[in-house]
Amino acid sequence: MKKVAIIMGSDSDLPVVEKAITTLEEYGVPFEVHVYSAHRTPVEARDFSVNAKANGFGAIIAAAGKAAHLAGAIAANTTLPVIGIPVKSSTLDGLDALLSTVQMPSGIPVATVAIDGAANAALLAIQIIAVSDDELAEKLVASRAKAAQTVLEKNKAVEEKYNK
Repeated sequence: MKKVAIIMGSDSDLPVVEKAITTLEEYGVPFEVHVYSAHRTPVEARDFSVNAKANGFGAIIAAAGKAAHLAGAIAANTTLPVIGIPVKSSTLDGLDALLSTVQMPSGIPVATVAIDGAANAALLAIQIIAVSDDELAEKLVASRAKAAQTVLEKNKAVEEKYNK
């Protein structure tokens, strides 16, 4: 199974990124976590990106706040799918990071999830890897069915309480 890389621009992003880590663990997807900054360690970020495919990765998650250039810097140096997590900062509540992450130039795509949307970033990475992994795809189907059942149970309780 391909690995997922989780790159964060600062260790201060770890509380957000932990939701991606937990989600990948729940699905049994191997991963690595690194701190590389697009601005402070551009050489290391580039080297990781250039070698990611050869090192067994199938997708990369990049989390950064404020200027949030990390996902674009990673995507510029690999053809692997890159998923950006804009991280909420105190300055503009993450809108700055969202706009920086989603506004990539033509030819350098970055999939972008919601501000602090680490769980969805992990799920998207899992879906990407599941395209060529039937066992992982089955786990996704089972998880969606379980989520649907939970909603239906909640619906039943609400209906019983209010629809008399």
